[in-house]
Amino acid sequence: MALSEPPAVASAGAGVHGVRRLHDVFRLPDLWQLHLYDYTAGLVVGGTPHTINPGHVSLIPPDTEVHFHYQGRSEHLYAHFRLPGGDDPHTVPVIRDARDQAPGLGAALRQAIAAVPHTPARASAEVWSVLWRVAGLTEAGSPHAVVAAAIAYIEADLAAPLTVPAIARAAGVSHNHLTRLFRAHTGGTVVAYIRRRRMSRALHLLRESTQAIPAIAAVVGIPDLQVFNKVCRRELGASPRALRARR
Repeated sequence: MALSEPPAVASAGAGVHGVRRLHDVFRLPDLWQLHLYDYTAGLVVGGTPHTINPGHVSLIPPDTEVHFHYQGRSEHLYAHFRLPGGDDPHTVPVIRDARDQAPGLGAALRQAIAAVPHTPARASAEVWSVLWRVAGLTEAGSPHAVVAAAIAYIEADLAAPLTVPAIARAAGVSHNHLTRLFRAHTGGTVVAYIRRRRMSRALHLLRESTQAIPAIAAVVGIPDLQVFNKVCRRELGASPRALRARR
């Protein structure tokens, strides 16, 4: 599933099934199907059975036959859409548990449903957001989930005096385990990642804002101006004043 461009939403709504019959079979020749479920049922996609539970989300490619086996009245939110393709495709399971992300996904889908009749661009933006979040779902406790939790902790507070032990505690693993996982998944160390992100943010603020250099140093977590100057020279090749002058 390529997400470099927004989807074209053909339809979105709340589906109610399992009232008159407990088995549905259908396919959409040209459209992807996104479903967020609020019931328990069986799902068969391309001959492979899956179990639906509340809070599960599924993505079904175009021209794929699906079978739903309901246990009674069943409601879900859905969006049918086209993807224009593009680079950097993401491999996403047919169905997975959205866990604590489910309420947010549901809220975004309801916004898309409300927008479809009058503001299709808004509907496209909401569904695009949902797709990115679904693509980013990770299995709890998996190596990728640990690294993602560590990165989220870092990005949320670059101005803080970040330490690897504190980041590891936030990700729910030991210092050494986080170090190993981080290197395996990013090719570098936690400390190097923090330094790179701080310098990226500093360069952006130096070039694009009028914020004072001491304030920028504090915002990126290097409040000592002498240290900030040295790090800028080492990592970015020039002093903060020189970098600002180049904008």
